[in-house]
Amino acid sequence: MQRINNPILLVVLLMTLLLPDALAQEWRTALNLKGRWKFMVGDDVQWADPKFRDSGWDEIRVPESWEDQGYPGYDGFAWYRKRFTLDEDLRDVQLYLRVGYVDDASEVYLNGHLVGFEGQFPPDFITAYNIARAYVVPQQYLNYGGDNLIAVRVYDKRMVGGITQGSVGLFEQRDPLELDYNLAGVWKFRTGDNSSWASPETRDEHWEELIVPGFWETQGHRNYDGFAWYRTTFEVPRNLAGKDLVLLAGRIDDLDETYLNGKLLGRTGRMRKSWSPDDKGDDYAKLRGYVIPPGLLVPGKVNTLAVRVLDVYMHGGIYDGPVGLVNRRTFREWERDNENRWNFFDWFR
Repeated sequence: MQRINNPILLVVLLMTLLLPDALAQEWRTALNLKGRWKFMVGDDVQWADPKFRDSGWDEIRVPESWEDQGYPGYDGFAWYRKRFTLDEDLRDVQLYLRVGYVDDASEVYLNGHLVGFEGQFPPDFITAYNIARAYVVPQQYLNYGGDNLIAVRVYDKRMVGGITQGSVGLFEQRDPLELDYNLAGVWKFRTGDNSSWASPETRDEHWEELIVPGFWETQGHRNYDGFAWYRTTFEVPRNLAGKDLVLLAGRIDDLDETYLNGKLLGRTGRMRKSWSPDDKGDDYAKLRGYVIPPGLLVPGKVNTLAVRVLDVYMHGGIYDGPVGLVNRRTFREWERDNENRWNFFDWFR
């Protein structure tokens, strides 16, 4: 047996052996979407529309490069489309959509809604051929028990192209954190920065609405980097009065300050008015969990949550959950049990 002396090769080999087991332990496949997809070269935004008729399109296998399926040497734009039905018993499950590794850049649409992207299309081309990510699927976008459509817009600049490899489908976590009160849903949103927006007295009825969690780029603010605020109001049951609670504000790209009823609960990262892309670190990957001081949360009455966000590069906003209230002991136990988990979907980022 030949000895492996290259440490990098050894690491790659170990990852290849261990990664499938790690994925199987942490994620459950809700719907496998590997197989035959509709395919067309060219580019037309209408192809994201579920009502568009694609009966004349070719069919190719996913995942596998399009060069190996009748399109040798093709570089440029192309689209994939796949229809599926979703069981009603998944209605209350947080699902994540995976489309594997896409060479070079991609946009992913679900029932006509942009849910994620990697890389950038020309003229400011950036490849993302080596990035696999899971996109949070808002429940508002899904048609449970009925027809759904995934459309993937792809641009390939050189060599192989398309959805080339990796997991493709809808996934759910095997051990999700059970919240005492879920705050995911439609929030108020505004770009810019004003310290008064932390106050419960702020009038936000004319602010736009965004789905939380979800990148703000996928909801009308493509290419926006800078400050923005999220706000929501909520009433919690009286049986949570006096409980030792943690506010989970999800994962936020990149930095945040989180306020409850006008009081600062906590912050992650160092915000600067004169920010730059060089401020980017790994804070975007951290789940925000802030302890709620006694008496600050008022059960049975309206409470105001405001989150100040600074995005310094690419994706931005409250992009992943969980978002809500949870007993501190429950959170600590879950955190301890999951502290050594592999973050599969960001492993190659």
